[in-house]
Amino acid sequence: MAAYILRRLLLMIPTLIGVVTLTFVVTQFVPGGPVEQIMTQMRHGGSHGGEGGGGSGYHGSQGVDPQQVEQLKKQFGFDKPPLVRYMSMLRNYASFNLGQSYYQHQSVWAVIRSKLPVSITLGLWTVLLIYLIAVPLGISKAVRNGSRFDTATSVLVLTGYAIPGFVLGVLLLMLFGGGTLWQAFPMRGLTSDDFDQLSMAGKVLDYLWHIALPVTAAVVGNFAIVTILTKNTFLEEISRQYVLTARAKGAPQRDVLWKHVLRNAMIPLLTGLPAAFVGAFLNGNLLIETLFSLDGMGQLSYDSVIRRDYPVVLGSLYLFTLIGLVTKLIADVCYVLVDPRIQFDRLDR
Repeated sequence: MAAYILRRLLLMIPTLIGVVTLTFVVTQFVPGGPVEQIMTQMRHGGSHGGEGGGGSGYHGSQGVDPQQVEQLKKQFGFDKPPLVRYMSMLRNYASFNLGQSYYQHQSVWAVIRSKLPVSITLGLWTVLLIYLIAVPLGISKAVRNGSRFDTATSVLVLTGYAIPGFVLGVLLLMLFGGGTLWQAFPMRGLTSDDFDQLSMAGKVLDYLWHIALPVTAAVVGNFAIVTILTKNTFLEEISRQYVLTARAKGAPQRDVLWKHVLRNAMIPLLTGLPAAFVGAFLNGNLLIETLFSLDGMGQLSYDSVIRRDYPVVLGSLYLFTLIGLVTKLIADVCYVLVDPRIQFDRLDR
């Protein structure tokens, strides 16, 4: 196991370098970089407020003092050749120094940390509720395969799957957010303005009150995948020979289901849990965050690309790629821990 984990860790290095290199090269050809944006503001009488380093070159400084252009290039680090900036970036990333944001006047680490609570909240509650509801539901559907219960629940989960999260969010706001019917839930933020003055119980209730609608919008469309996967996995296990043998020996149905079938059927669900959680909060749901005025990673990613805040774009991509690779490794290790019959050397094939 140790050799496999070490091999996987070493393979992460070229993967990270490849992702960062490709993104860095792309940014060199994207028009409208930070220097260009400031020059546009200056030509139209605006003021500039960006600072940092790295990104694409400047195109179109007509009508602006060349000395100002050179100062801005130096300020953003564009006075250095791309290869020099690239090597400097790799050295910094090796020590987990992600640089400074151009426009937010703080480190990329600080920017990401300020957005993570929203994304972790949405991701954690989304995955938790999906598994707590969809897994038991899938088991019940497998046991009652073909019944009215199975048909009715299939219609419900597939209907939820067909409704986009942001459409459901708009509907929830209209019904329960003061849109047209009932002002039952707040429309923005994770907490109220007087959150610090509330008791512990009051803080918990206030927090749950604020996340009820966005979490519901994010969860409903994801029930179908886990529910159907659970049902099909259980049906496949129930039809295996060891289950028929256990039943032939007179084992109670409950023991067959929970002691024999459950362990094997839960392998794909348990091993996918780390990746599902990390994916849920790292991806960030821009539409839901925007709809409910939540400032999370989805909004940060969108704003960084639009404003050409390249340190944030490159730094967050580097960090999340690293987390994704580590999570995939954890998922593989969990797979072997759940089913000892799996051998590590076969996971590489």
